[in-house]
Amino acid sequence: MMVVRDKAYTVRLAAGLGMIEETLILLDLWYEGMDIPTLTRAARESGRFPSMSASRLENLVSDGFAPRYLVDGGAPARLLKALVPVIARRELEQFMFLYTCRAHAILADFVRQVYWRTYAAGRDTLDNDAARAFITQANQDGKTTTPWSDSTIIRATRYLTGCCADFGLLERGHRTARRILSYRIEPRVVAILAHDLHFAGLGDNRLLGDPDWELFGLDPSDVLNELKRLALKGAIIVQMAGGVTHIGWQYKTIDEVIDAIAHGTL
Repeated sequence: MMVVRDKAYTVRLAAGLGMIEETLILLDLWYEGMDIPTLTRAARESGRFPSMSASRLENLVSDGFAPRYLVDGGAPARLLKALVPVIARRELEQFMFLYTCRAHAILADFVRQVYWRTYAAGRDTLDNDAARAFITQANQDGKTTTPWSDSTIIRATRYLTGCCADFGLLERGHRTARRILSYRIEPRVVAILAHDLHFAGLGDNRLLGDPDWELFGLDPSDVLNELKRLALKGAIIVQMAGGVTHIGWQYKTIDEVIDAIAHGTL
């Protein structure tokens, strides 16, 4: 379920942008019930961040990692840690992208309102001007925590496009215009996310229209098609009647889903 933590737009993405490598290290160090100070100390003592200052590392954990992965009692971190041994790097990165968008409304809205619309319009690149216009309008509409200065808007522009590049939506590099890359949700990410939404209590029809899917450029009909493909593997049963979709769920817990992936049956 799309639960955005920072409903007001902030610059907290600056704590690490995509922070993919850092997230993998912190997940390795984290254990159930570990709080932010303990994780920060473990990260510092691990020696795995040798070039990072103590204050920078503290900021990375408290403002970068924690809002994304330690919410809801650490449920995102718990799921990702369980997935690390059983899914591919590309799939892990898509979950990191999802949780980053859930934590930061500014990124989620930018992806839905600017990135995918630019892609749908058939354009090959997304430039900083488009990102800056998005942030400027948001600033004028009062969506930021406080009115942002021009310099803050410029920095936030870089954070948005840089984060999208980290997660593979845009090409990397310091550019005023970045090439839009092919970005398609992986089938096992569909399977895990669909079950995650189901276990969160969403009804079948509401699940199809959950905003999480929009982050991957999917509308409800796209999601239904993805679930039909999943049904071919026997993981679910999709039935439609009178415009109502009913899904039969074979797995009863997310651990069963992960176990099926580990054994190659999903």
